[in-house]
Amino acid sequence: MAKRVAIVGAGVSGLASIKCCLEEGLEPTCFERSDDLGGLWRFTTKVCSVTKCSDFAVSGQWEVVTMHEEKQESAIFDAVMVCTGFLTNPYLPLDSFPGINAFKGQYFHSRQYKHPDIFKDKRVLVIGMGNSGTDIAVEASHLAEKVFLSTTGGGWVISRIFDSGYPWDMVFMTRFQNMLRNSLPTPIVTWLMARKINNWLNHANYSLIPEDRTQLKEFVLNDELPGRIITGKVFIRPSIKEVKENSVIFNNTSKEEPIDIIVFATGYTFAFPFLDESVVKVEDGQASLYKYIFPAHLQKPTLAIIGLIKPLGSMIPTGETQARWAVRVLKGVNKLPPPSVMMEEINARKENKPSWFGLCYCKALQSDYITYIDELLTYINAKPNLFSMLLMDPHLALTIFFGPCSPYQFRLTGPGKWEGARNAIMTQWDRTFKVIKARVLQESPSPFESFLKLFSFLALLVAIFLIFL
Repeated sequence: MAKRVAIVGAGVSGLASIKCCLEEGLEPTCFERSDDLGGLWRFTTKVCSVTKCSDFAVSGQWEVVTMHEEKQESAIFDAVMVCTGFLTNPYLPLDSFPGINAFKGQYFHSRQYKHPDIFKDKRVLVIGMGNSGTDIAVEASHLAEKVFLSTTGGGWVISRIFDSGYPWDMVFMTRFQNMLRNSLPTPIVTWLMARKINNWLNHANYSLIPEDRTQLKEFVLNDELPGRIITGKVFIRPSIKEVKENSVIFNNTSKEEPIDIIVFATGYTFAFPFLDESVVKVEDGQASLYKYIFPAHLQKPTLAIIGLIKPLGSMIPTGETQARWAVRVLKGVNKLPPPSVMMEEINARKENKPSWFGLCYCKALQSDYITYIDELLTYINAKPNLFSMLLMDPHLALTIFFGPCSPYQFRLTGPGKWEGARNAIMTQWDRTFKVIKARVLQESPSPFESFLKLFSFLALLVAIFLIFL
């Protein structure tokens, strides 16, 4: 009989967990409190509690109590995968804004934002310069009378389009680039990145430059923001000193700015109210989890947290890779190290000691995307072996090393191997530009370019001749 797995949350991590359970022959049941996807789904079902069964030390089973249409139900599962993520509870720090209770306008958290029509002809203040805050400020600027974007620490704003029109993540997120970054001292890496980003947009001129440029801060992906700032549609301002009945005063000035609507894009906190703190305890924005997934102290490793991580890369393949390994642990195919070893790794991560090389992932839940995924792939024998591949299939090996680190690479070998992975990797650039290459152009080669190629080839032959002379 297949093991029954309860999956809490039907977002991207929950969907990936369902898929991975099915691939391994397990029987997943997904509980989702909302009435829509993000996931066998039980919509509008709230998970009230997940507790150990009385014989947990032997069976590893959990009792899951749920509420649906005011009716409470209980069921026993062999394992539980919690996929609620870290964007669960809107963080609204009203105590940090003196006078907010006297404000007569409208204010709300960015999670409540649905459509920019509410900003028409209004004076809008967006607090927080993350991706949500920046997107809302840009959208509001098309309809509002005036838009202010308040930031305390600034941030790196980058374009989705990199050099020569390539998608930025396909250029930035390569194994070669990652190895190069991790081989250089942190100050050099941060200087090079700042220089590259400022080549597109001088952040100092736009009052955007981060105050702390040593620690990695989430990039703000927004192509429109610079244009909205320079045309006077969005005004960058520092933090708030005081909120009045119909206005605000920013720090470093005594001038009052009339405001009608305040949007708090101040982020989220997370918690697991259905789990006892003895199972998973949240402290300082993180939980004590081995590889961001498993509690280290459980007698049986039958509980996994999926998606509680902030990689410098896509969350979808990260969550799926977590689920691939976690499911095999829940199934008993893969084993975890002793609790003492896991706790040592967890405590070392909590200390946040900088390595002095590569980017500084010093904030809670931050992780190096490629390094982390490769580590998990190693546990299930699915990491591509570039050295052996270089002998057997050098074209593929070089494409994997120098090209985009796309999720196809994670399906070349091991459990869940996909036969079409190699072809998908070799043709990914073709698919990227096929939809936008609407005109067929006959390009005539430049005589200078042809001469340069010939000269380079001859120089290479001379170099080879001199080496072996």
